[in-house]
Amino acid sequence: MRRIIITTESGADLPEDLARKYDVQVVPMHVIMDREDYLDGSLPVKDIYAYYERTKKIPSTSATNTHEYHEFFKKIRVNDPDCIIIHIGYTSKASSSFQNAMIAAEEFEDLFLIDALNVTGGLTAIVMYAVTLLEKEPTIEPIRLIEKIESMVPKSRLAFIPGSLEFLRAGGRVSNIAYLGGALLKIKPCIELIEGKLVSTKKYRGKMSVVAEKLMRDYLNDYDIKREQLYFLYSIGLDESIMHRMDEIAKETGFENVKWIQAGAMISTHSGPGGFGIAGLEI
Repeated sequence: MRRIIITTESGADLPEDLARKYDVQVVPMHVIMDREDYLDGSLPVKDIYAYYERTKKIPSTSATNTHEYHEFFKKIRVNDPDCIIIHIGYTSKASSSFQNAMIAAEEFEDLFLIDALNVTGGLTAIVMYAVTLLEKEPTIEPIRLIEKIESMVPKSRLAFIPGSLEFLRAGGRVSNIAYLGGALLKIKPCIELIEGKLVSTKKYRGKMSVVAEKLMRDYLNDYDIKREQLYFLYSIGLDESIMHRMDEIAKETGFENVKWIQAGAMISTHSGPGGFGIAGLEI
């Protein structure tokens, strides 16, 4: 039986322990800081925050390019010539990464691409659905597996609150006026993935401890999430008391398993320190 290998990008923030356990191959995206190009995963997140404190600028980010994808897929195929590769990619609506993967994939047979229309924990949720399904049904036909994964794409729900409006302003995602108003009123935007696009859907007011709980309640009211698994996202700097409280709410609302995911360098570049998010799959 031919082996099926699942691949994804570093923008999924897939925890290393899960990547190792399920042998998910991860191709890095890029973070550019001080004119140096770093592979996502090689640059400590704390260095990004220190850079902002020093310069009041945030690094820029870029997609995995076509050559990198070609070399990535080639290496997998060299190590396992008979394998089937299923690549679950970062939303094509927010990065050129998926298009670059499509170009590279033209030179390979038995390589299938799925646009997850999601990022970070929302992308991880789809990747983990794929690998756990493959674990349960190791003889599943590749086309059937792909169909099942694709059916989960519109059911992956991600909502997060950036930890810092300063980072959004520095990255040009909010105006100075919006930043000043939000800072004065302690307003925090909720960002969700809608049809693959990052959209501000709600605005919360107050400290993160209050806002995180409001987000959790709204998320569970808005979406009928499967209780088998929930993903919590955080960027360095989120208070541990908030994390503890979110675990309590998850348990109270019937979730069997909770996995905390730390935002990597690329995602943290846009969200800033102390951010919080939730991801899961709808029934």
